[in-house]
Amino acid sequence: MNIQPFAFIQNLRAPELILIFLVVLLLFGAKRLPELFRSFGKSIKEFKKATADIENDVRNAMDADDQPAASPAAKNVAANTANSSENSEANTTEPKKDDV
Repeated sequence: MNIQPFAFIQNLRAPELILIFLVVLLLFGAKRLPELFRSFGKSIKEFKKATADIENDVRNAMDADDQPAASPAAKNVAANTANSSENSEANTTEPKKDDV
């Protein structure tokens, strides 16, 4: 037996929604109703913002874990490659002593 906690929401039609609105109107009054809905909207906005921030934090943490840390040997190879390319550029631009 699988019971869904909010299954009743699927069965709400126009008459039921109007009845709920009238009960809320009677309980809170016409003057407080806009304030009530405004605060409800703000709370939903804050909730969505908080969940989006948490999702971004989780994604960033997962991306950081996916990137392999470069080993010291790999760093040395990259540094040597950069140094050798700089040396080769320096050698090609300087005139040779034999040519002068």
